[in-house]
Amino acid sequence: MAHVDVLVAGAGPVGLTAALELRRQGVTCRVVDRLPARLPYARAVGVQPRTLELWDRAGVARDALDAAVSLRGQIACVDGADPVRMELVLPPEVPYGFAALPQNETERILDEHLRRLGTRVERGTELVSFSQDEGGVWSRLVLPSGDGEEVRSRFLVGCDGAHSAVRKGLGLAFEGGALPEEYMLADVEVDWDMPPGYGVRVLAHDAGGAEDVLVGIPLPGRSRYRLSMAAAPELRTRPDREAGAVVHGLGGGAVPGLHHVQAVLDRLAPGPATAARLRWSSVFRISHRIVDRYGSGRVFVAGDAAHIHPPTGAQGMNTGIQDAVNLAWKLALAVSGTAHPGLLDSYDAERRPVGAEVVGRTVRHAAGGGVQSDPEDPARLLLREAQLLVGYRGGPVTGAPGETPGESAGPRSGDRAPDCGGLAGAIAAYPVRLFDLLRDTAGHVLLLYAPAADALADFAGAVAAVRRATRGGAGVRAVTAGPRPPGGTPPFPVWADTAGEFRRVYAVRAPTGFLIRPDGYLGLRFGPGGTERCEEYFARILRP
Repeated sequence: MAHVDVLVAGAGPVGLTAALELRRQGVTCRVVDRLPARLPYARAVGVQPRTLELWDRAGVARDALDAAVSLRGQIACVDGADPVRMELVLPPEVPYGFAALPQNETERILDEHLRRLGTRVERGTELVSFSQDEGGVWSRLVLPSGDGEEVRSRFLVGCDGAHSAVRKGLGLAFEGGALPEEYMLADVEVDWDMPPGYGVRVLAHDAGGAEDVLVGIPLPGRSRYRLSMAAAPELRTRPDREAGAVVHGLGGGAVPGLHHVQAVLDRLAPGPATAARLRWSSVFRISHRIVDRYGSGRVFVAGDAAHIHPPTGAQGMNTGIQDAVNLAWKLALAVSGTAHPGLLDSYDAERRPVGAEVVGRTVRHAAGGGVQSDPEDPARLLLREAQLLVGYRGGPVTGAPGETPGESAGPRSGDRAPDCGGLAGAIAAYPVRLFDLLRDTAGHVLLLYAPAADALADFAGAVAAVRRATRGGAGVRAVTAGPRPPGGTPPFPVWADTAGEFRRVYAVRAPTGFLIRPDGYLGLRFGPGGTERCEEYFARILRP
């Protein structure tokens, strides 16, 4: 019988992220997936800026950027009107834009990083049942040979998709519904007069109001797109097709051929268009569901196992990746025996409202003409689609708002910790970004700001409290408005805010401390001193 800290079921982007974050925290884990090999399909393709930020901290972003293509905007056309171009432009302090990366490439990159940490995906290995007790989880696996194996783990995480065996084994409700229409997906090359890097969305309505749709997302490669369209009538021959099921492939069954794709382009494309080199295709229905809770006892679900929804805005995979990052650091503390008894409950408290919001929003967009039909302010809508507005203010593991100078204007406890540039050190002659200072950190980071270096001494108590609570595991970084002090003092790295970007983005003038959680959110913002507030924060997270 094998023993492991955490067993992860499912080796898609969410399961691989969960495993990668656990390994970065020093947790042993196994990852099993029933498929014998990675599927070679561009299923989920949109990578949001927030996902790239999380990958930056894990050291994954550079490989993803090398393999991805930039999404610069979208061209929309409704009922033959002149096309409208929407630019995907974010504030300058956001370090990454929108990207398209085929899911099989995302999985390859995450898999390679996981292997570097000593963990390999066990392919062709299926989780068929499990039970849990007060001390852990018993799981039964079926190996590629057909033999069975019993695994004892401290925790089990189900990242095993819309038909999750973990979710079903927990008996979680998965309420929702399905849109009546069936759609086609196709990975093809399209020869047309569309600017590179722009998605295409075309809607057309007939006299009876019926909707015809074409959506194209550019992919890496010459003129390559992932197209989604209303299914051709001859492919709508499976009324029993299960909502959410996707049948991939180019042969066998009712799957779209190149002629089906070309017929839609002839009907809807904004100009002459020719499709070629069909890599794969599928027919599917869109469903929208969410579990009643994200876990029970020592077993949890994430990603499509917890929530499924329309692919509008490429929210699904990205939301699941954030699920995994949120859960992993909490599991790591639980495995170490230092977690507060209620810490793991905060996973459901923080992530289920996010999942419910995403499901509701994507259903509205799918039924109402896409993202561009949303009445929200365009700039804020773009930030929301980039998943940069996700936050946990007032949550169970964020500090209560305090009387911190400027807190009402800058990021507060529970908000995403934003990036900024223009930070200068004593040795390197070039400025760096704040995220450069956070890269490859796995635990909490205490970030301090003071107008002058000598004011950093006011935080000595907070530094001691954080190091004491984390047993020295938290990193400390500091930023000052003035020049960096002479080497050797204070006893942590200090950078100068030469361009004033940190002061602007974080809305600080007086000495201020920020405690950044392992998932990149502000657990706490506090003023000078801050010892008691840091202790109060960790009292919510760590066992007394």
